[in-house]
Amino acid sequence: MELRDEVLKEMVLLRERTPDINGSVACTVDGLPVACDLTADNGDRTAALTAALVAMSTRMLSLSGRGDLQETLISGTAGFAAFYAAGPTIVLTVLARPGTNLGLLRLEGNKTAAAVAAIAARIR
Repeated sequence: MELRDEVLKEMVLLRERTPDINGSVACTVDGLPVACDLTADNGDRTAALTAALVAMSTRMLSLSGRGDLQETLISGTAGFAAFYAAGPTIVLTVLARPGTNLGLLRLEGNKTAAAVAAIAARIR
């Protein structure tokens, strides 16, 4: 099985385990899509914006001496966008509805990011 298929399988499991999650995108830190589990066809744009956000977040952590990126959470009036480091080269973006249990989102997002990192390390 190739990287895309295995990562997509983990992303579908994430959505099934956490009903408030609308979908997710896995991409490289450079913004290249790895897998997409979104109903709308905007995975490429989401991947590109993820790369920009990760670059900014990583720079802020470096500048402030806060270590390596683990996650970034953005909350908006229509829900949440959470970004999780999935190893050194992949980022998992998770979109969730308003009212989402953020503890559960963080738990499941980190769990899925760890699974994606393990898949990437094994396949690459």
